[in-house]
Amino acid sequence: MTAYWCGSAWLPGGVRSDVRIITAAGRIEAVEVGAVAQPADQRLPGLVLPAFANAHSHAFHRALRGVSAPGDFWSWRRAMYALADRLTPDTYLALARALYAEMALAGVAAVGEFHYLHHAPGGRSYADPHTMAWVLRQAAADAGVSLTLLDTCYLAGGIGEQLTGAQIRFGDGDAERWAARVEDLRQSVGDAPGDGFRVGAAIHSVRAVPPDQLPEVVRWAQDAAAPLHVHLSEQVQENQRCQEAYGRTPAQVMAEAGVWGPRTTAVHAVHLTDDDIALLGDSGTTACSCPSTEQDLGDGLAPMARLRAAGCRLAVGSDQHAVVDLLADARSMEMHERLAAQAREVF
Repeated sequence: MTAYWCGSAWLPGGVRSDVRIITAAGRIEAVEVGAVAQPADQRLPGLVLPAFANAHSHAFHRALRGVSAPGDFWSWRRAMYALADRLTPDTYLALARALYAEMALAGVAAVGEFHYLHHAPGGRSYADPHTMAWVLRQAAADAGVSLTLLDTCYLAGGIGEQLTGAQIRFGDGDAERWAARVEDLRQSVGDAPGDGFRVGAAIHSVRAVPPDQLPEVVRWAQDAAAPLHVHLSEQVQENQRCQEAYGRTPAQVMAEAGVWGPRTTAVHAVHLTDDDIALLGDSGTTACSCPSTEQDLGDGLAPMARLRAAGCRLAVGSDQHAVVDLLADARSMEMHERLAAQAREVF
């Protein structure tokens, strides 16, 4: 048993003084308020906060920090593909370990890794088809961060387009084969309480998963009682192409496939209609903002205050890791709302 004494700590009811936190086997067993420090207690200076959950991460994007050029999201994406094509299990392990260690130093205890770098160059399966998943698991364990691996279904290079180039590493052919691979991964992990690793699911976007493939991903997530994450309406062009192809917004396409609900998180959710916001709120879907990425890529300002008012829970992620500082991202979420609403203290 280890006990920590905090001059001040942020608890569910707000900031409290003289807080004693008792832990055992890496878990908090008791919290005492107004407590007297004991001789063996470890004293924690400053304001003590609960550790953060980083709800959206692409570990390999970290290698693009500081790489900048004129253009937009779509030109940045080409640089990301070029990076993805070069990574090996060994270089990915070194990169992800460094990133997760940076998260730990920034107060992050748990991360949701939106993982789609599944296969070897050319789309060949590794001898162990879960090689890249094990790399991320090892990196997180080395850094002391719990990992939810959001294994991502990524089947198309765009609406009506085939996978090309580095994208071929991401694909499984169809959602049924994706589900078979992910179920094998889940069975390989088994039930290991306290292991700090679990398997979830992700739909990359309406651009990368055709509508007829969506229900299979939803089915797997429901059967596995797993979290399901989705990139949603990050770019205006994404919405335009979706409307042209399907006559509906990405949020509406996802709704028809049964994607939204309390186990689902919509990531970015920048360019939403009023009906989209109502769909997400009424379903109890979580909305995840990634302000440092949305700023860096020029995505736009996500309507997080309106999503919260509609019934969504909110989360924050560092996404491409231009910055790993969830307090800064949370502050940016507030500042974005101030700019949009021309008001203060939105959250």
